[in-house]
Amino acid sequence: MARAIRITATGGPDVMHWVPTEPGDPGPGEVRLRQHAVGCNFIDIYHRKGAMPLPLPSGLGMEAAGVVEAVGAGVSHLRPGDRVAYVDKLTGAYADVRVMSAAPLVALPEAISFEQAASMMTRGLTAQLLLRRAYRVQPGDAVLVHAAAGGVGQITCQWAKALGATVIGTVGSPAKAEVARAHGCDLAVVQGSDDLVQQVRQATGGRGVAAVYDSVGRDTFTQSLDCLRPQGLMVAFGASSGPIPPLDSMDLLKRGSLFFTRLTLAHYTARRDDLDAMVAELFEVVGSGQVKVQPSQRYALADVAQAHADIEARQTTGSTILLP
Repeated sequence: MARAIRITATGGPDVMHWVPTEPGDPGPGEVRLRQHAVGCNFIDIYHRKGAMPLPLPSGLGMEAAGVVEAVGAGVSHLRPGDRVAYVDKLTGAYADVRVMSAAPLVALPEAISFEQAASMMTRGLTAQLLLRRAYRVQPGDAVLVHAAAGGVGQITCQWAKALGATVIGTVGSPAKAEVARAHGCDLAVVQGSDDLVQQVRQATGGRGVAAVYDSVGRDTFTQSLDCLRPQGLMVAFGASSGPIPPLDSMDLLKRGSLFFTRLTLAHYTARRDDLDAMVAELFEVVGSGQVKVQPSQRYALADVAQAHADIEARQTTGSTILLP
């Protein structure tokens, strides 16, 4: 019997329930997918807690990798037996078998495992968006990556280094600083114990960084602006510490005519040609070995409550996956 995680109310990890399901056959434009690995991301916690509300009852999770079992009418780019991966705008990935739209599914090369794919679809495509779309990093640039030991951070730092950038990262502890340095950081700054702005200015000869990639939000926002060079770009793509404060455009002017964007992956992958191009670049950089991706934590899907608790307590590094 198939099973999935469902919530009927928002709240703590205990609102998630591992329940039997009947996926059935795929309808037009759909596939039935047997999942081998499921990604666990901070946005799943926002959904569970109600910070990003979902219609209830609901499934959780937005990315996974597996094998197509059956295809519905009108699906021409997939067939049973295909290895696939996805990140979707709709929830429901916390399942061992599911029926879903074929639209977000991409073919998974044999060189990339299910666990790697579940570790990197959201995180890797986010890194591609940050480094190649929001601000196209050039050799010689300096960039600042917050939460550098996290899942997005590890991929972003490795990729930025491969592009020829000087990579500065922030982390939450000395142990995480070691993780960040092992994944491409030239300088890892421990938040709260080190003077970030001073160290960034020192590392860049007083100039500042070309771009800041900030998923932390409230606790790092002002520092992020202070680390930028004139005409630098502040890229906000998360708020793990809370929402950023209201932005006065004069603050951007005074700091050197800065640019600011708040983005989300879904807006950049909505068109199939954009998704395919981003996925191709991600798979290439991972397949070439320039960016190494493996899950840092594995949990049974039935034990997802513990996974969420550990992520919220900042007891994890890198990517976390759930195994059906």
